[in-house]
Amino acid sequence: MATLVAKPEDSLAPLKQGSEVLRFGVIGYGYWGPNVVRNLDQLDKAEVLGVSDLSASARKRVQKAYPHLEVTSDPAELLSSAEIDAIAVVTPVWTHFELAKAALENGKHVFVEKPFTSTTAQAEELIELAARKNLKIMVDHTFLFTPAVRKIRQLLDEDALGRLYYYDSTRVNLGLFQHDVNVIWDLAPHDLSIMDHLISQRPEAIVATGQSHLNGFEDMAFLTLYFPDKIIAHINVNWLSPVKIRTTLIGGEKKMMVWNDQAADDQIKIYDRGVTVTSPEGVYNLLVNYRSGDMLAPRIERGEALTNELNYFVDCITNDKTPMNDGQAGMRVVKMLEASSRSVRQRGALVYL
Repeated sequence: MATLVAKPEDSLAPLKQGSEVLRFGVIGYGYWGPNVVRNLDQLDKAEVLGVSDLSASARKRVQKAYPHLEVTSDPAELLSSAEIDAIAVVTPVWTHFELAKAALENGKHVFVEKPFTSTTAQAEELIELAARKNLKIMVDHTFLFTPAVRKIRQLLDEDALGRLYYYDSTRVNLGLFQHDVNVIWDLAPHDLSIMDHLISQRPEAIVATGQSHLNGFEDMAFLTLYFPDKIIAHINVNWLSPVKIRTTLIGGEKKMMVWNDQAADDQIKIYDRGVTVTSPEGVYNLLVNYRSGDMLAPRIERGEALTNELNYFVDCITNDKTPMNDGQAGMRVVKMLEASSRSVRQRGALVYL
């Protein structure tokens, strides 16, 4: 990777006019980078001035799709440009710290693909640096901006389910195998960030088990997180499933919810079903009533999550707001990922957070 230091560079002429337009540089144009560039390019209050990628084929794809953009193999040209206000880091996790740190040191706000960093220590350093320079960090927890998760958060805020019992998520498919991280670091950040957003309490401990079969990295894993007040969360991630499943169950004292992210319609279903204990005296005298009522499928608004997220990031910068998916939120996920890794290495040992 190129040395990330400030240096003189050619001016990148802005395309959109107006002092409120934020100018972005995007580093990384692999799997997710094209989506970031496309969405930023469509925002009224943002524009992309340049894209950097080490791959010659990726740079050719940028030039073909966006002939007006500056394209470079050297990220330092974007990081040090006086014309750029914010940097989007859309690269492998092991590069996040160096690139984000250089962006902050050069006075740029930072949008970082999940997971935030490789270690908690790296996250802490970036958070401190951003605070010192009065800059914003947003971690790309895209699912928080889906209409479905927004609706679930609204329902939980309204106490629609009552006291929470459990959060149970399955995120499995065949591939895509990663060459630098295991399935936990690849897929679980989605579920951990959603869980962190929806459950107001913080987990106290985690147990994780997993196994590697093909390339030395765990390709299937199971995470269990213990919260105060008897809330428990379970996350199943797997690269070796013959089918693709994206389903989350949230159970509460009043009602229970199923979120099927792959469903074309009725992604969220709320069931008026549950259990009521009518006689607490002694386990042998325990009387349980099972409640089975109606099912409600609330209306879900349409919209691309990444568009909502990047619009929100621009608004946070323009109006000096702290993003809900800021560095602190990103660090909480990294802490859980690190704890999961330690637990897996110890074959499911309980690790306190």
